[in-house]
Amino acid sequence: MPRTLDEFLAARVARDAGPVPLAAPVPVESLPTPALVVDVAAMERNLARMPAHLQGTGVGLRPHAKMHKSPIVARRQLELGAVGICCAKVAEAEVMRTAGIERILVTSPVASDDAIRRVVALMARSEDVRVVVDDPGGVDRIGAAARAAGIEARVLIDLDPDMGRTGIARGEPAVALARTIAATAGVVLTGLQQYAGQLMHLDDPAERRSRSRETMAAGLATRDAIIADGHPLEIFTGGGTGTFDVDCEIDGVTDLQCGSYVFMDEEYGRIGQGNSDRFDAFEPALFVIVTAISRPRTGMITVDGGFKAFASDTVSPTAADLPGIRYHFGGDEHGILQLREGAPALAVGDRIRMLTPHCDPTINLHDWMYPVVDGVVHEIWPVAARGCSW
Repeated sequence: MPRTLDEFLAARVARDAGPVPLAAPVPVESLPTPALVVDVAAMERNLARMPAHLQGTGVGLRPHAKMHKSPIVARRQLELGAVGICCAKVAEAEVMRTAGIERILVTSPVASDDAIRRVVALMARSEDVRVVVDDPGGVDRIGAAARAAGIEARVLIDLDPDMGRTGIARGEPAVALARTIAATAGVVLTGLQQYAGQLMHLDDPAERRSRSRETMAAGLATRDAIIADGHPLEIFTGGGTGTFDVDCEIDGVTDLQCGSYVFMDEEYGRIGQGNSDRFDAFEPALFVIVTAISRPRTGMITVDGGFKAFASDTVSPTAADLPGIRYHFGGDEHGILQLREGAPALAVGDRIRMLTPHCDPTINLHDWMYPVVDGVVHEIWPVAARGCSW
């Protein structure tokens, strides 16, 4: 039966979001590979560590669901005290809201008519849905859509932290946008967002700390200027996993948008923290299990996970338990393991647990995750917001 585009998209976001119990538990050794697996015990330790670190700082946690794309994980974060969740795109927010989650911040500006209409529809379903703005024209269009829906759209101004991706310039341009919002019926200003993604993976902990402090200070100066201009603000949100221990010490920051802390990945693991050359505040909890399928050359063995199993910006997957092995992408379906001197012997049919290079886009390649408890899988977690980039 033909569908309208809206009907098709609505069906796409109304997908299975809860755990799918298995009729019988499955040992992790029996999973079809490549298998995206979650070490549930490690995940729970990570989930507990972040709020424990923030306790007493006065800074809350608004974790980014664009990382895990799972209402199951988002719900657990809220149970542990998160003030809300973040979504990068409206479609992700639609998946989360359909799954019953209400406190959502859409962290990318919306500009197209369909995205504005859909985010306003979400706001009509829950007054705790908010969206960032960085352009007067966008404010005007959101206001018109909100008035037509009979609601007030609660917005945050997105500040550019000298990253050049989204956001309005700090200082007078942001103050002027606050005035525009105040003069626009149907829109109410509730806060500011400043996320300095360019700082999250700086290798030098001292540089990361100093630059994050400088960036936050500039954003908070803009906050003070907006308040002095007569516009009260309740939220100043930003920060991420790489700067969580820095930004929570800064007076005026209300909450952090950390995401990767739940699962971790090699891009984060390779940056330093404190006196360590590894970022070890949180532990790896997400892995892709691959199977060795061919050995065409001496010293190398091919596995069944390539570009369609792992996403990487700058680093490659790493064998979690086997030293002396180096991974190379071998195409869409294949990876090549180079067996260096001292590496353990591997045979065709062996399974290897790999650390993910970048957790967010790697998860987005998979339809589901296998949560592992004591070596056994009892249920499947759908990656409910997979592919929700619209």
